[in-house]
Amino acid sequence: MTRGLRNNNPLNIRKNSTKWQGLSATQTDKSFFQFTSMAYGYRAAFKTLQTYILNKYDTDKDGVSNELEDVIMRWAPPCENNTESYISTVERRSGVSRHTVLRRDNKEQLIAIVSAMSYVENGVPANMEDVRKGWELI
Repeated sequence: MTRGLRNNNPLNIRKNSTKWQGLSATQTDKSFFQFTSMAYGYRAAFKTLQTYILNKYDTDKDGVSNELEDVIMRWAPPCENNTESYISTVERRSGVSRHTVLRRDNKEQLIAIVSAMSYVENGVPANMEDVRKGWELI
C-alpha cells in the first residue's frame, strides 16, 4: 500500500501549519499529514488545489496562469517530480487539456483532476465515492 493510501492522504500533502479538518489524532508520519478517512484527505486536496488556482482567471504579473499545466507545475515542481509526465497523465485520465483554465468552483472538472492526480500519486484509480465525499466536505 502506498504512503498516500496508508495515510488517507491521496495527494500526499506535506505537513505544514495548517490545522485540517479530519486530521488523525496521532500523526506518526514525519513528512505527510494523516487523515481519519480518504474523504478528509480528498477535502484537503481540493482545498489546497483551490489555493493554487488564482483568484483571477487569467495570468498574474509573473506569467503564471490558471491553466492545468501551470497549476500542476506549482503542485509538483520539476525539482521533485517528473512534472511533464504528471501533467500528461492527469490530462489523459481527467479529460482536461493542459491548457484549460481552471476555476475553483468547477466541481466536475476538479473532481476529474483530483482523481487523476490521486492516480499519479498512488498508482491506482481513485475511489470516486471518496473523491466526491471530499468535495462535499468543502
